[in-house]
Amino acid sequence: MKSDFLTSTTHFNPSIFLPKIPSRNSRISIKSSSSSSKVRPDPWSLSDGNPEKPKPRYERPKHPLSDDDARRIIKKKAQYLSTLRRNQGSQAMTPKWIKRTPEQMVQYLEDDRNGQMYGKHVVAAIKTVRGLSQRRQGSDDMRFVMSSFVAKLSFRDMCVVLKEQRGWRQVRDFFSWMKLQLSYRPSVVVYTIVLRLYGQVGKIKMAEETFLEMLEVGCEPDAVACGTMLCTYARWGRHSAMLTFYKAVQERRILLSTSVYNFMLSSLQKKSFHGKVIDLWLEMVEEGVPPNEFTYTLVVSSYAKQGFKEEALKAFGEMKSLGFVPEEVTYSSVISLSVKAGDWEKAIGLYEDMRSQGIVPSNYTCATMLSLYYKTENYPKALSLFADMERNKIPADEVIRGLIIRIYGKLGLFHDAQSMFEETERLNLLADEKTYLAMSQVHLNSGNVVKALDVIEMMKTRDIPLSRFAYIVMLQCYAKIQNVDCAEEAFRALSKTGLPDASSCNDMLNLYTRLNLGEKAKGFIKQIMVDQVHFDIELYKTAMRVYCKEGMVAEAQDLIVKMGREARVKDNRFVQTLAESMHIVNKHDKHEAVLNVSQLDVMALGLMLNLRLKEGNLNETKAILNLMFKTDLGSSAVNRVISSFVREGDVSKAEMIADIIIRLGLRMEEETIATLIAVYGRQHKLKEAKRLYLAAGESKTPGKSVIRSMIDAYVRCGWLEDAYGLFMESAEKGCDPGAVTISILVNALTNRGKHREAEHISRTCLEKNIELDTVGYNTLIKAMLEAGKLQCASEIYERMHTSGVPCSIQTYNTMIR
Repeated sequence: MKSDFLTSTTHFNPSIFLPKIPSRNSRISIKSSSSSSKVRPDPWSLSDGNPEKPKPRYERPKHPLSDDDARRIIKKKAQYLSTLRRNQGSQAMTPKWIKRTPEQMVQYLEDDRNGQMYGKHVVAAIKTVRGLSQRRQGSDDMRFVMSSFVAKLSFRDMCVVLKEQRGWRQVRDFFSWMKLQLSYRPSVVVYTIVLRLYGQVGKIKMAEETFLEMLEVGCEPDAVACGTMLCTYARWGRHSAMLTFYKAVQERRILLSTSVYNFMLSSLQKKSFHGKVIDLWLEMVEEGVPPNEFTYTLVVSSYAKQGFKEEALKAFGEMKSLGFVPEEVTYSSVISLSVKAGDWEKAIGLYEDMRSQGIVPSNYTCATMLSLYYKTENYPKALSLFADMERNKIPADEVIRGLIIRIYGKLGLFHDAQSMFEETERLNLLADEKTYLAMSQVHLNSGNVVKALDVIEMMKTRDIPLSRFAYIVMLQCYAKIQNVDCAEEAFRALSKTGLPDASSCNDMLNLYTRLNLGEKAKGFIKQIMVDQVHFDIELYKTAMRVYCKEGMVAEAQDLIVKMGREARVKDNRFVQTLAESMHIVNKHDKHEAVLNVSQLDVMALGLMLNLRLKEGNLNETKAILNLMFKTDLGSSAVNRVISSFVREGDVSKAEMIADIIIRLGLRMEEETIATLIAVYGRQHKLKEAKRLYLAAGESKTPGKSVIRSMIDAYVRCGWLEDAYGLFMESAEKGCDPGAVTISILVNALTNRGKHREAEHISRTCLEKNIELDTVGYNTLIKAMLEAGKLQCASEIYERMHTSGVPCSIQTYNTMIR
């Protein structure tokens, strides 16, 4: 649409200005330009029907009404409103219409049909023009059809006829005929009527031509005409033209009404133009147009959709301060925005405020709050909300049911989760894969991997496409049951959906590590690095564990360098400890190297110790051991490393660590010493075992585990005298080596014919009240019987009986013999 209205705004002064809206309490005084149009106060009330005071004849019409005096009230009201509009303009605040009874309303409509409202000639003209819509287009000439109405219709009557039309062709033809009449005068009112009718049926081109014609005949557009044109653009989604026209209206300084702004805002929001909604809102505020409740509802929603939390809450606060009660959808928008922003306290406060207003939340709001409670692990609150939903009969959709299934799983209520899943299926709500996977994860966390895989198989049979997350859950299931082939297949399917996540890669790598598939583990790490998978700290730890276990020093160094360059993990204690301990020997000041790390990671030091031992680098191994023993948990980490070597059968590495620790004067844990002594005993390396035992006794008295292992080593190596002496020594010190060790020692002494020593051990056990089991008592009884000490055997049996230790068949057989 091209016009000076859109291109030139220099000499334009609007002819209509919005009057100040009067308050509700103020009375509207009407002043007329002539005395004849003066409006007198009129008591608009029905007659009380008092027969003693009949009305004058002129107030009693020939045709009586269904309700007494209703016609008079209607006429007086119409006269009043007519004078009010004539004196105050189109923006006048008119009083509300009087209330009619149903009978009065029926009569009012009947009067309209009879032509009593506008006049019979006007009603006839309306019907005549409307009747043209039933005829074929172009079959009748408007001049011929309206020839009988020439000089009978006033300008106002013609406007009424035009306003009452429904078809755009009748509007177009009648308006053309109307402009030929002598009573016609160009007016912005009649053009506004035409614009409105064209806009209702989407004839935007004709509306633009009509607007241009209005400008050409010299009618300056007012706020109503401009607002009608803007609403037309908004109604039919012509947002570009709408905003261009709106800029022209702004340049003319025409102040639009709140309803027009609401119409434009609503149209923009329906198409998700939330940025433009916000811009238009700010211009509306700048123009000083007062927003209403609907305006705030639109604006808060757009702010929320754009993620502007502060602005949304500010508009929400203004809305409440003006006395508007927000709708449920408005509360839902700000609650959802607060949850997404992580402001959980604010979200809970808004929800409680909504409930205090008596507003029943929608299922979307309930889903948002359930998601919040799930994230904050406030499971009782979530279940309470779900109970409120059932009490208020709020339908729970599949999203809500999926959240409840997850919450039941977190609480260990696996049966309830299964029941909820089955109920969802019965209600035909089970369609989203997220619900299936939620149930599958519940089964997986409960340890029932078979049922978890059954749920995924159910998805396949129902032709539900498997998403990326579904393949992740499948991989977790197969990794848990250590099915390498199926896990690899699931990982390949996951890789086809995009770059695999770090957690899935970690599951695969841990699976290879548990099954001692070193070559596959190394190849897997190499492949995911080529694919540029984003590592997290857990995946880095697992990869480093593989490199250290396999003795891959160069790869481990490269991995440490890679970790040090990544901003996400470089400040992690694990990474910093690795960096400090990688070449600790080359550092000039070892103490300074330790201080560079605020708190050492024991796991990292244990991995580096393992790596240096595999490499055979004694200097680095000593330095790392020194560093580990300066930490609180260093000795336990060393114990884990030694135990892992022993389990893997690499005893030489364990011996090397123990030897270095002894030479450095460091103290190992008792469990570590006991493990190594037991290994030496099995290998008949008594000298090394004694050296470890003496080293343990230098700092403090050896514990039960160390004494037990040393006695066992003596027995295995055939040094029964030393084993007997160590037992008696420990018994004097109040140390109980245990029933198993005593049984082994007594059996060995008896088999070697050392009955005296066996008897001493038996009597010591009785005197010291050493706790024995059934096997221990049986061993002592058998030893005493073979030594011919029947009295001692009887005493042992009596002690066994009084101690409450149950007798076995072997016990009775031994006593009978």
